[in-house]
Amino acid sequence: MSDAYPVGFKPDRSAASLHDEFGALEPGTETETTVTVAGRLVLLRRQGKLTFATLRDGSGEIQLFVSIDSLIGPHAPEPGSGFQKAVFDDLNRGDIVWARGAVMTTKRGELSVKVQEFQLLAPALRPMPDKWHGLADVDTRFRQREVDLIANPEVRRVFDIRLATVHAIREFLTERGFVEVETPILQSRPGGAAARPFATHYNALGVEAYLRVAPELYLKRLLVGGYERVFELAKNFRNEGLTTRHQPEFTMLEAYQAYADYFDMMDLFEGLVAHAAEQAIGTTLVQFGDQQIDLAPPWQRRTMLDLIKEHAGIDVHPSTPIDELRGHCDALDVEYEDWWGPGKLIVELYEKTTESNLVGPVFVCDHPLEVSPLAQTHRDDPLMVERFEPIVAGRELGNAFTELNDPVEQRRRFEMQAAARDHGDDEAHGVDEEYVRALETGLPPCGGLGIGVDRLVMLLAGVTSIREVLFFPYLKPEAD
Repeated sequence: MSDAYPVGFKPDRSAASLHDEFGALEPGTETETTVTVAGRLVLLRRQGKLTFATLRDGSGEIQLFVSIDSLIGPHAPEPGSGFQKAVFDDLNRGDIVWARGAVMTTKRGELSVKVQEFQLLAPALRPMPDKWHGLADVDTRFRQREVDLIANPEVRRVFDIRLATVHAIREFLTERGFVEVETPILQSRPGGAAARPFATHYNALGVEAYLRVAPELYLKRLLVGGYERVFELAKNFRNEGLTTRHQPEFTMLEAYQAYADYFDMMDLFEGLVAHAAEQAIGTTLVQFGDQQIDLAPPWQRRTMLDLIKEHAGIDVHPSTPIDELRGHCDALDVEYEDWWGPGKLIVELYEKTTESNLVGPVFVCDHPLEVSPLAQTHRDDPLMVERFEPIVAGRELGNAFTELNDPVEQRRRFEMQAAARDHGDDEAHGVDEEYVRALETGLPPCGGLGIGVDRLVMLLAGVTSIREVLFFPYLKPEAD
């Protein structure tokens, strides 16, 4: 073991616990309570015979008060040595130290530990960012998140919101009888979402394999097996571009409930998001740009076709002649492919003319069957499905259906997707025979939902880039 990196020095108090216990001490008070603390030095002020240091641990900050008269142990001055706190004063901002001493307050009322003994545990060999300006370069912030967390307190706030949000999601669902499960990340075929997968090769079996784009099909197979309420906080992978809202690796909540439909999923969705907001930021009111939005239930429920009529001024339906739909696209500068059907054209019209204008929160309900291969046919319209997307501040937070459980119809939908893939749609997938076989065993009527956890945290934290809510976002490789 290197002398520069000793072990065995443990704190018995945190900064937060000291403030909780001794926060009411009067200025200029010295106690007989001796404590040990450990953390990173984020500030050093040397003032003659005294040194003041700010120590930060995982809970907060506490001041260290260092005087030559109070030091004992290996760093105490020996008679005639002329020791003037030299060892402590040689420490640098960023060093990790252990300290032992009595709790006190300075004459200005600053709660402190009057250091009697200390030990350098890990030196900071790289200089810390300037304490006044922090770490400002965006690329450096994301590549060196550990330094970003030290230098920029706002970054810690965002990630504390993320941690609280994930905890609240688990709490909300568990209290309602859902069980958390795990499904494969490495899969023999991609499925469960329209997305381009990452492909790899399984050497031992000599076969192609894929990182999952969604856990949906496996989760519904668990409903076939008898679990009636399941959820997974899943790491998904999609081989797509890097934008302020897209990362190749992201976190998705998916939950499925037997004997439920998309109306039940709306109730579950709005209740879960409101609970997460209360737990993570203490209110259902969120500020997004210049908009204040209340996430408390009930949310608006509107159909996609009504919203297109309201925002684009056109009446459309999957039964509308395709030449008429193409004419609407031409008039509104919406690009399209010649092989797209009416449902796909309607969704493109919605996304280009309507979605970004929705403040919400609103459930955009009833989507064309053509673009919804896993959703149940609408009970009142055979060309639509029982599906909704929740929109807040012009952004989609997730997706939900009454789930399709007819194996014959599911096979037909898969074959439609395979045909789209043959036309060049690299996000479409083929027939999943294992999933069809599971449906043939019998999937109870059910509802399912997916929530983009990263996007939900962006909303609650009031940030506009997904990279701000991922500890280590994927970035282009650094130049050598």
